[in-house]
Amino acid sequence: MTDRSHKRTFTARPADPESWVKAPDPRPARGGDAASFTARLTIDVTPDMRGQIKIVAFQRGVTVADMLRELLAREFPPTEGGTP
Repeated sequence: MTDRSHKRTFTARPADPESWVKAPDPRPARGGDAASFTARLTIDVTPDMRGQIKIVAFQRGVTVADMLRELLAREFPPTEGGTP
């Protein structure tokens, strides 16, 4: 067996934060509906809530992401003319 570092990093910090923030979002590599999503939403939930969400998604036969997208679309329908 080889020794592996257990520390994993998510990503490196940008050298120039201003240009990083102003840079356009990269185009998704995948096709289909997922390609139209260009932003990631992060929320804090308790481990129990996360477990409940995963169980419900599994019972419905959908992914957590798809279930939450549907919930958000239902709660925040598109407005006529674009942005509110």
